[in-house]
Amino acid sequence: MAGSSGIQRTLRFVQQLPEFGWETAVLSTHPRAYERTSDDLLAEVPDGTPVRRAFALDTARHLQLGGRYLGWMARPDRWISWKFDGVRKGMQLIREFRPDVIWSTYPIASAHVIGAALHRKTGIPWVADFRDPMAHDGYPADPLTWKSFHEIEQAAMRHASRCVFTTPGAARMYQERYPEAAGRIVVLENGYDEESFASVKPTDGAGPGAAQGQPLVLLHSGIVYASERDPTQFFTALGNLQRSGRLTPAELRVRFRAAVHEQLLRDLAAKHGASDFIEISPAVPYREALAEMTSVDALLVMQATNCNAQIPAKVYEYLRAGRPILGLTDPIGDTAGVLRGAGLPDIVSINSVEAIEAALPGLVRRWRAGEVVLPLPDAVRAASRRGRSEAMAALLAQARGTGGG
Repeated sequence: MAGSSGIQRTLRFVQQLPEFGWETAVLSTHPRAYERTSDDLLAEVPDGTPVRRAFALDTARHLQLGGRYLGWMARPDRWISWKFDGVRKGMQLIREFRPDVIWSTYPIASAHVIGAALHRKTGIPWVADFRDPMAHDGYPADPLTWKSFHEIEQAAMRHASRCVFTTPGAARMYQERYPEAAGRIVVLENGYDEESFASVKPTDGAGPGAAQGQPLVLLHSGIVYASERDPTQFFTALGNLQRSGRLTPAELRVRFRAAVHEQLLRDLAAKHGASDFIEISPAVPYREALAEMTSVDALLVMQATNCNAQIPAKVYEYLRAGRPILGLTDPIGDTAGVLRGAGLPDIVSINSVEAIEAALPGLVRRWRAGEVVLPLPDAVRAASRRGRSEAMAALLAQARGTGGG
C-alpha cells in the first residue's frame, strides 16, 4: 500500500522485533485490494519473513454496479472480503509456525475480525493494536457501520490479552468505556525509523530560510482527510490574508505531498481564494518523502478536534526531520501535547480562522528571518521506533504469559 505513514509501524516491528527475541510471520492481502500501491518498501521486509497474501477485493471498486453497492458488502469496511481467505491462510500459518501470539492492527477493521476468529479457533493469545479509537461520537457516520465497529471493539476488550493504543487520550477513553478491561489497555506510540533518515540526503535547491525572492515552503506530507484534517479554516484564512495584503503567495507556498484527496484540496482552495498559495504534489518513494521533510522551511500538521485522542504517525517523522512545525490542531488535544512536549510553541486552533490569520504572517516572517524553534533533541531521541519495538517485545511477552482470553 502507498500513501500512509501508518505502514511504517508494522514494517518496523517486523524488521526490529527479531533483535528482541521475536520472529514474525505476516498475513496481508492481495495488492489489488489497495487503491494505490508502491513497491519501494518491499525490499525492507527482512529476508526469510513469511508473507502470505489472502484473496481480497475492495467493495467500492470491484463489487459496485452502476456506482453503487449494498451496505453489508462493506461492513465493517470495504475489504471484508479478505476475512474468508484470511482466516484460512491464517490457520495455515498457525499450523506451520505455531506462533505464541496473534497480533492484528487497525485502521483496517476487518483485520481485527480475522484476529478474533483465529484466537477463537486456536486459543492463542491475541493482541489487538487499535492505534486510534474505533467507534466514537459521529464516527463512523453510518449507524450500521458504527454498530459493527462497536461490536469489534467489544469483542477485543473481552478476549484480547492486550488492547494497544498510540495515544494517552485514546487509552483513557477506552479505560473509561471498558473499566473491566482497563488493566489490559496500554499505550505504544508511533515513532520514526532512524536508519531510514540516516540514508537520505536533503533535497537540492531547498533549505531552511528560503532564498530571497522565493516563497517559504510549508509542507504537509501525507493524507488529508475531509473531516479529520479539514483545511477549510486554514484556506479561508489564507484567502483573507491575501485579499488584505497581510500575506502573499510570494511569501508562502503550502505544499501538499501525497494528499490522496487532491481534488478536495483544489476545490476548497478555489472556493476560499487560497489557490495561489497551494501546491499539490504527487506521492514519491518513502525516502524521497523523508528527504523533502528535512529540506523544506517548515512542516505542517493538521488534526481536527474530533481527533483529540489521535496523533498522526507523521508527527514523529516531522520531529526527526528537525524543521520548525506549525500545528493546526486543538491546543488541548494529544497532537498538541506531543508538539509542546518537544518544545514546539507554534500551535494554532484548526477551527479558528481568526487565530490562523493572526498567527500566520508573523510566523512566516520569523521563519524567513531565521528565528526558528526546532524540536528538542531529547524528545526526538525518545520517539525512535527501535525503542518502540523493544516496548512491543515486552508487551508480547506479557501477552504470551496470560494465555488465551
